[in-house]
Amino acid sequence: MSTERRRNAGGGRRRASGPDDGLRGSGGRRRADGPPRDERAGGRRAAPSDDGGFWDDERPTRRRSAESRSGGARSEGGGRRRAPDERRGRERGRESEHGARSGGSRRAQGGGGGRRRPPSRRGEPDDRGPVKRFFAKVWKPVLITFGVLFLGGIAALVISYYSMDSAEDMDAQAAADAEASVITDAGGEKLITTGEINRQKVTRKEIPDSVVNGVLGTEQRTFPSDGGISITGTMRAVLSGGSAGGGSTITQQMARNYYDGLSQEQTYTRKLKEILISIKLGNELSKDQIITQYLNTIYFGRNAYGVQAAAQAYFGKDVKDLDDAEGAFIGAIIQQPGNFENYEADERMKEILEERWRKDTLTGLNVMYEEYDGEYGLPKEKTDELEFPETIPYNVGGEDYSGYKGYVRDAVLAEAQNRYGVSAEQITKGGYEIQTSLEPKLMEAATKAFTSVLPENMPEDTNYGLTAIVPETGEIKAFNGGSDFTTDANNSLTEQAQAGSAFKPYVLATGLTNNISLNSTFDGNSPQRFDGIEGEIQNDSNKSWGEVDLIESTKHSVNTSFVELTEQVGAQAVKDTAAAAGVGETQLETADLGPNIALGTYQVRALDQAAGYATFANGGVHMPAHMITKLVNPKGEELTPNDADKLESGTRAFSAEVAADATFAMQQVVSPDGGGKEAILSGGRPVAGKTGTSNNAVSAWFAGYTPQMSAAVGLFRDGGKQLEIPGVQDVYGGTTSAKIWKVFMEEAMKGVPVEQFPPRAGVGDDQSFLPATPSAPPSQEPSAPPETQESSTPPETSAPPSSPPPSTETPCVPFPGNDCETGEPGEPGEPGEPGDPGGPGDGDGGDGGGGWPFGRRDE
Repeated sequence: MSTERRRNAGGGRRRASGPDDGLRGSGGRRRADGPPRDERAGGRRAAPSDDGGFWDDERPTRRRSAESRSGGARSEGGGRRRAPDERRGRERGRESEHGARSGGSRRAQGGGGGRRRPPSRRGEPDDRGPVKRFFAKVWKPVLITFGVLFLGGIAALVISYYSMDSAEDMDAQAAADAEASVITDAGGEKLITTGEINRQKVTRKEIPDSVVNGVLGTEQRTFPSDGGISITGTMRAVLSGGSAGGGSTITQQMARNYYDGLSQEQTYTRKLKEILISIKLGNELSKDQIITQYLNTIYFGRNAYGVQAAAQAYFGKDVKDLDDAEGAFIGAIIQQPGNFENYEADERMKEILEERWRKDTLTGLNVMYEEYDGEYGLPKEKTDELEFPETIPYNVGGEDYSGYKGYVRDAVLAEAQNRYGVSAEQITKGGYEIQTSLEPKLMEAATKAFTSVLPENMPEDTNYGLTAIVPETGEIKAFNGGSDFTTDANNSLTEQAQAGSAFKPYVLATGLTNNISLNSTFDGNSPQRFDGIEGEIQNDSNKSWGEVDLIESTKHSVNTSFVELTEQVGAQAVKDTAAAAGVGETQLETADLGPNIALGTYQVRALDQAAGYATFANGGVHMPAHMITKLVNPKGEELTPNDADKLESGTRAFSAEVAADATFAMQQVVSPDGGGKEAILSGGRPVAGKTGTSNNAVSAWFAGYTPQMSAAVGLFRDGGKQLEIPGVQDVYGGTTSAKIWKVFMEEAMKGVPVEQFPPRAGVGDDQSFLPATPSAPPSQEPSAPPETQESSTPPETSAPPSSPPPSTETPCVPFPGNDCETGEPGEPGEPGEPGDPGGPGDGDGGDGGGGWPFGRRDE
């Protein structure tokens, strides 16, 4: 038998010079210095050289077992198959012989029973995947890089720590850098400054324990035992990317107040600097020194920096004379000084402050008393005896804040906080330059519009809201704040009242968006019942209009057809349209959601209505309402507002075609026989608008626009009382408020070219929503005069929507585009005498369905 035949028959014969490694395939012999030629031809990787070093991490390739090689060869060669026991015996023999030939078998302590992988050779392929090969190459360089960066970061922190100013240097810098900011009008002319800086330092001995306890009870009850930084607060800032803020210790707050390099920006860099400075100050200063310097630098409102100035501003006495109740008051106002400095002008704000004083500060005093065995805080029996202290009237001093100027200052401070993240404290002492869109001529015109129409002996608690906005930009050109910003809350930007039928344009826009054309027909008869509303919905004076389309319904403010339209499109869709147009989202939570929102149950501000109607004038694109057009910091850098992207192109609320058709319908309101004829402007200037009077005449509105300006006028009283105008028997939005709007707009439009609205677009399909059987025959009585052609609903027959309970949280700062909590609901009523179904209408929609009168606005 030939050699080849013997190999095929016997599965290969063992060579005398070495172990049985299976068949050689082509019969090649193993060379003394490497594998057989057939294995080299197979492309196996060469063994690495010994000079690879640290960076060479090439792993040797896996070698096929003798069993797999021999098995493969036998299969191909067609040789006989050995029994399992025979194969295992032969394999063990071959492994033993191979180990002896290649330099010794695997040591027993190596364990595992397998053969040691032979070193691979250069040039042979790596059987690992690309990911494994990549990480095998880079893990060591990455580890070294991170190590270097870590050590470098530690070094940088140490250098930064020791290069920072000491507490004395910070104190000197803080005092030197204090400078009032300048607020200018649309033309760049100075309107006002933020006022004289009032800072008076005192020593720790002059600060009584009543004040220290009050501050610690509110701000940081653990201050006596804690370190300089808050780990939990810092982690929250890190995890939120710096946006969450909060959690800062008194030492960290002092660092921000002292060191000019620490802005109020919520960033990692600022937080890191704050932590380093806090650690440095904590090491250099005692607890008494820290609390003293903190109380000497923080802002308390009323332009008072430091606790001594605050004691004089609020109580007219030195800080050393403040009792426990007054000390607790000082602690309660620290977090929101801009909101609380003038709390007496707003009953709602006073309620919030009193609740904070009692629930936060006094409770904190009790907790501290227990935790520190009476060394800090007060016992509960002592705090139970305390009463909320009385403060002296707000006296700004120095700067002239008469007329509208004080309102401008407060509005600018609020808007800077909300749109730019710059606090009231930074603005009042930081030397910022703030340009606004306000025009002094129109600010004065806003006030004169009310005095020229209304008698002098109006009830003192009457609010006069007026806001004017440029539709194309969202810039506020004018607003009427009130009589005195120290005692009267902002009538236009913060105070609110039920919208009445002035809310119906949002229903109209929603219907048009849902393919319901202006020619669609509805049942205008009165009264009617609707699902989701308890009782009946009536039109003004219970007048039945018969079959009406949406143009007639808008012109005469037919309640029944608008409630039906709301049922068809959905109340939520109407609410969403109003929000998209510019009505504050918080305002849209002041009443229950249902079909009767078409009748204006929501409470709105003049700001909301001016912004919402401006969206119609701007072709359905909403621009955020604002008055700050440029804010420059002391370094000369112009800051970017958080709504810059929206100011660039606006946000589409509805299509231009919908805006055009809604405008066409609202133009019919301001026509010789429309409910808002008193708002017709001279010179043939086109006007579109809507009137609105809430139940029991607790509010009267007219909101309207030309192509160049939108303005809203609202009259209402504190506490939801019925409006009273001496010499006027019935108060309607279509008469009194429309007249005021006209006076203002005539002045605002002087010298402005007359522009026309886009033509009617004819959106949607003509649809019929008439019932199979008419609800009631049309009234045979003659129509009421144009100024009294709107509708109202009796309070007894409609379910009054409820407002949410008052918030107990720290209030937000209202400003154009920012919404805050709402006030308390009042009692349902009806235009005319309470309880008189079908009482006198207003030509602008007695707004049935059981609306609520307005409540006070939070600042």
